[in-house]
Amino acid sequence: ITLEITALSVGLGLLIGMFVGVAKLSDNRLIRGLASVYVDCIRGTPLLVQIFLVYFALPQIIGHRIDPFVAAVGACSINSGAYVAEIFRAGILAVDKGQAEAARSLGLSKWQSMRLVVLPQAVKNVLPALANEMVTMVKESSICSVLGMAELMFAAKTIAGSTGISLAPYTLAALVYFCINYPASKGIEAIERRMRRGDKQ
Repeated sequence: ITLEITALSVGLGLLIGMFVGVAKLSDNRLIRGLASVYVDCIRGTPLLVQIFLVYFALPQIIGHRIDPFVAAVGACSINSGAYVAEIFRAGILAVDKGQAEAARSLGLSKWQSMRLVVLPQAVKNVLPALANEMVTMVKESSICSVLGMAELMFAAKTIAGSTGISLAPYTLAALVYFCINYPASKGIEAIERRMRRGDKQ
């Protein structure tokens, strides 16, 4: 369940963050303002509060109960999207303006130049930061245990509560988190090195 929450949250967070990051650079003041409000509100409040709002408050508005797993993925995706948006915004700004100007001079529209020229280069710039966000989300998924979901941290707390032994289950949980994050980090580093080699060639 920990891996499922992380994978879905990171995937949806990437989509949200990419669009919001581009929106923050929009020439339209309304779009830019809405994107800024979203990022500021999400980054300025704890993930735990956001999970409670989605799971407890949102059902009162829509009149329908939300499944704990859906609430956890939804809240984590919205949270991750705000951070990814800032990552993408910085990555886009790091791309030389001449790239977009050259694309426009070749007849591409602003959206086409962003999608085909700027964003691919921005992704290379932000890859380390995106890897860090993925690792962070694996760890932050432990907060979803407050919804009673049987993810890794909830299982450790359950074992500790039923046996009265805390050291072993929590240490094992920490080791499992490490075993998830360490290979993922090294894999991203390997991809990054390969992309740098391609640039040199």
